[in-house]
Amino acid sequence: MPIDHIVFDIGKVLIHYDPDLPFSRLIPDEAERKWFFDNVCTHDWNVEQDRGRSWADAEALLIEAHPDREEHIRAFRKHWHEMVSHAYDDSVAIMESLIADGRDVTMLTNFASDTFREAQVRFPFLTKPRGVTVSGDVRLIKPDIAIYETHAKTFGLNPAATIFIDDTAPNVEGAKAAGWDAVLFTGADRLRADLAARGVRV
Repeated sequence: MPIDHIVFDIGKVLIHYDPDLPFSRLIPDEAERKWFFDNVCTHDWNVEQDRGRSWADAEALLIEAHPDREEHIRAFRKHWHEMVSHAYDDSVAIMESLIADGRDVTMLTNFASDTFREAQVRFPFLTKPRGVTVSGDVRLIKPDIAIYETHAKTFGLNPAATIFIDDTAPNVEGAKAAGWDAVLFTGADRLRADLAARGVRV
């Protein structure tokens, strides 16, 4: 079936994300920084903000468990803007070209509600697609099949005519489980080839 709908992930597809960027300054010792991310501000902890938990609640939870780390815990949100240091210009160019060609482009992202709005101000191209499903808004996260179903229903997508672009294999598999086509993003050149193989020229 021809591709009628193209859905982009955002982090590490359109914009860079790396918590080490501010924390390499805040916790210069590499081993200590690794311990901090493995035991305090963990990936699983951060995902809950993507699911809709407030930063105030998230910080309070960790500060209670690690009171000696309060400054670094609060620094995660405070210095979030440094973690999204730049856009992936080649990927953004692909997305903007698809929009200019009249393609139906939307976005589906695991993102906290407030930081996503900050990202839209900082990276105005995030306002160009037809719409976006933000996990923190709908309180669902990839790769839960429900978030793909929510996105398809919200934007009137035919799953069989939809392709999803994400940098994480489980999220790609989640989209496929929802009946979408999906590709793993590894770079702009590969993405162009993946789209061309499906009849979508950029």
